[in-house]
Amino acid sequence: MKSLVAAIRRVSALLALAIAVVLPGAALGQAPAAQPSRSAEAATIKKLLEQRFEGVSIGNISKTPYFGLYEVQFDEQIVYTDAKVTYVLVGSIYDAATKKNLTEAKQREYSRVAFDSLPLELAFKRVKGNGARKLALFSDPDCPYCARLEQELKGVDNVTIYTFLFPIDQLHPDAARKSKIIWCSDDRVKAWDTFFESGRLPDNKGDCDNPIAKTAELGARFKINATPTLMFVDGSIVPGAIPAQRIETEMKNADAEVKKLAEAKK
Repeated sequence: MKSLVAAIRRVSALLALAIAVVLPGAALGQAPAAQPSRSAEAATIKKLLEQRFEGVSIGNISKTPYFGLYEVQFDEQIVYTDAKVTYVLVGSIYDAATKKNLTEAKQREYSRVAFDSLPLELAFKRVKGNGARKLALFSDPDCPYCARLEQELKGVDNVTIYTFLFPIDQLHPDAARKSKIIWCSDDRVKAWDTFFESGRLPDNKGDCDNPIAKTAELGARFKINATPTLMFVDGSIVPGAIPAQRIETEMKNADAEVKKLAEAKK
């Protein structure tokens, strides 16, 4: 059982194939004679999952419009199951017409955070152009994908970037030391840029008061476990060294979402 839970946790949310499933014997496409309430169904599914997958965190449970499946927040990802938890499906479901990854979209919705509540004093700020747009970034100086993202960010203008130093010790044992040295520099932006351009660090011992422990706690709270991870103004979180064009698209979509939410509150 533990190996199954571990396998579910390891499955990537970026599967490149649409998944169509028919669950034998479960009659998922047919409505039962007596329909229990949605809340009662969700409670039953939650109880069964907790019994069968001991130690996992079960979040929101909702009925989907496809295959009669239920969508479940299972630890840090989304899985699908039938009403009796006879089967559990791990993977992404796509809309065949639009090619949209429905699983990824819902995962982003669930993982949103309040951008305005971010403790920006724990980050250093870079202003490019007029700095009108905002973007937060969790990054590790020894992460090769972070270096790739820095190259992509050179093509993004008119943005203020708040960078949280988020060294991952298990992968990069020296990253915390380097992060502290960069933070303790008189010019953090210059120190950061210089390091990624030439590998040179500022001349200090990294023994000033620094936020590295607090950013680790912050990342854990937001369930960030990879670098780089970007956070947009609508609170959506996107991991990975995404290209500049997608960063532009994500910022545009995030700005539109913030405006939509503001209008809805009026």
